Amino acid sequence: MLSVTLRQLEYATAVARHGGMTAAAQALNVSQPALSVGIRQLEAHLGRPLFLRRAGGIAPTAFGRGWLQAAEAQLAALTRLMQGEGAEAPVRLAVFHDLAPMLLAPVLARAGADLPGLAIDPQVMSFETLSTALAEGRIDLALTWDLGLPPDCPRRVLARIAPHAVLPPEHPLAALPALTLQDLAGAPLILTDQALSLAHFRSLFAARGLVPRIAHRPASAELMRSFAANGFGIGLGYSRPLPDAAPDGRPLAIRPILDAGTEALVLAHAPGPLPAAALRLAGALPGLLPFPPPAATVSPHSAEDMHVGPWL
Repeated sequence: MLSVTLRQLEYATAVARHGGMTAAAQALNVSQPALSVGIRQLEAHLGRPLFLRRAGGIAPTAFGRGWLQAAEAQLAALTRLMQGEGAEAPVRLAVFHDLAPMLLAPVLARAGADLPGLAIDPQVMSFETLSTALAEGRIDLALTWDLGLPPDCPRRVLARIAPHAVLPPEHPLAALPALTLQDLAGAPLILTDQALSLAHFRSLFAARGLVPRIAHRPASAELMRSFAANGFGIGLGYSRPLPDAAPDGRPLAIRPILDAGTEALVLAHAPGPLPAAALRLAGALPGLLPFPPPAATVSPHSAEDMHVGPWL
């Protein structure tokens, strides 16, 4: 008789999906100790570890990667089974975590009003986790920046957004209505500690023969804004929530960067056909976004922007 519970499978796959114990516990609305105990019991039953636990975080073992992928597929099949014959499975919608605070709740609220009967399973992910989930078919749709996606992943450009600098109002550069990369190159900069984001901003400076001075690499956009508001340097980013204040309440000055171009916000999906429910959400999603984002530079997509690869 199997002694593994469905809850233990949910715990393990959530840790893999969200990239850590804390995020998985929050997503499942359970305590982290309960989740940790469930995973240890599951690993004891299997006789092999599913995750490598390191000071810098947690990652699946070689055995765990294959096992967790199979477990995710089995859980999805069981979900469809328990919905009854003919019921649609929820659309698995992933959102890059810096975009989620601004986009996810409005999309879910508007989808509830405009797409009655459509169930959505929202998942917040990092660049790396999202890209892997797309490649492995573990999510249906993804709202993200056009960075790090699998090369054969179809995507649709929804908007092009310019980056901005985040600094305290008393900073000398805050007196300028807009900034350039040259203005920023000599200042201590604050960038979120995401490999793709760091490489992207470095490439913007390098294209103009400049070398940025990165002073701090906090783990999230919220921390980046708080560091900037408290005088640790100038933050750089694309996602801009309202109001112009750090999470700790300190005021911020937000200035556009004139010569840094724009970055594409895309709706992506894994290669291959999508379920009917995912197609329905994909068709409606551009109208569900809370655009234009506050004070962001957004340009309407052109015809050539619409599809990269065989969209849908």
